[in-house]
Amino acid sequence: MKSITSLAVLSMCLGLAGTAGAQDAAKPDAAKDAPPAEAAPAAGGHVLANGMDTTADHMENGRWYNADGVPTFKVENGVVDYAVFSGYRRYHSECHVCHGPDGEGSTYAPALKDSVLRIDYYDFQQIVASGKQDVNAAQNQVMPAFGTNKNVWCYIDDIYVYLLARGTDAIPRGRPANKEAKSPEFTTQENSCMDG
Repeated sequence: MKSITSLAVLSMCLGLAGTAGAQDAAKPDAAKDAPPAEAAPAAGGHVLANGMDTTADHMENGRWYNADGVPTFKVENGVVDYAVFSGYRRYHSECHVCHGPDGEGSTYAPALKDSVLRIDYYDFQQIVASGKQDVNAAQNQVMPAFGTNKNVWCYIDDIYVYLLARGTDAIPRGRPANKEAKSPEFTTQENSCMDG
């Protein structure tokens, strides 16, 4: 009886494999050879594993955003936009103690330059604002909430774009050598948040 059951399962699996092969054969060659959508880089940017296109589309309040309105970075001829530089400064004043210099991670906390490539912008904001606990038999990671810390929250988009630029290798480790000037719009938004 056992051999009959195994034979039936094997036959069913071969039948399913044949069906999948027939479906592949029916696809046009271009569709079979096309890379997965998330692997195709966008013009002038990258499409991340989480589906985000990092291509800078428009500027608001002195910061770049992609077509979906998510903060992103812009680096041209080795010059970073001011938000990336601001993010570098804020990251190294508030985040690097646990997460390591340049977003590289530490024995204590993960590499945020890699994390921002996997999670989306809104999950990043949620974790920073509310904190995160990942406690089990294998690990004990607890990140405090920073939603009320103006030195973090008023610059959360800057920290995010700095980490994106690091994670996509758009900028090397260390302080960005060349940056755009701080715009009046950036200063107005910054003052509004810090003084509010």
